[in-house]
Amino acid sequence: MYNLLITDDESEIRNGLSNYFPWHEFGYQVVGQACDGEEALAFIEKKPVDVLLCDIRMPSLSGIDVAERLYRQGSGVKVILLSGFKEFEYAQLAVQYGVKRYLTKPTKYVEIAEVFGHLRSEMDHERMPAPSPSASSAESGLADHTIEKVKAYLQDNLSAATLENAAKHVYLNPFYLSKFFKTKTGENFSDYVMNLRMHRAAELLKTTHCKTYEISEIVGYSNAKNFTRMFRSFFGVTPREYRNED
Repeated sequence: MYNLLITDDESEIRNGLSNYFPWHEFGYQVVGQACDGEEALAFIEKKPVDVLLCDIRMPSLSGIDVAERLYRQGSGVKVILLSGFKEFEYAQLAVQYGVKRYLTKPTKYVEIAEVFGHLRSEMDHERMPAPSPSASSAESGLADHTIEKVKAYLQDNLSAATLENAAKHVYLNPFYLSKFFKTKTGENFSDYVMNLRMHRAAELLKTTHCKTYEISEIVGYSNAKNFTRMFRSFFGVTPREYRNED
């Protein structure tokens, strides 16, 4: 079992997270609650904690402040931030302190299960005394699953495909996902999305009667002129020229 500390300045949220989710089924035990960052750090100094689930905005110390202090101390505590939608960009700052994942409020069962399930797999791997073939296979499988999930999301949501939206879909920090995607695929996230958009646009030009501005919107360009410019740069011809080619 991994020791989990839950920190939020709202008692209702703390108690709800502590009691309504079956932590034991996922390999965790809630060892305490803290109402602010200072109390969380004090708790960690006295008792062993493996994971800190911490609200990003609190009086005194924010969740990012707590993550920074733990990072500076060389602590091995894994930090997962609770972030509201409006705090999403702010939460990205925490990647420099080792925060890879976050949960959005209001939290959902499936999101908690996925985030903490992945985290447990990572920690299990880290605790192994020496690498094994099976360990490498498990880690590789987890990475492949995440990348495939991102790719599937992009395929189905090209009109709204952004790094931030993809990161939300797999509960990862956007900056971390960007580096992770490059490491695992050898391709920049933005280049991958652009390739998807251009090839989808080319397909639509050949197989539908949609107008250029309609295809532009379908593949995620709100400005048709920008789309045409990008298409020409990518294929060497304009969308109209491409459609009329034999």
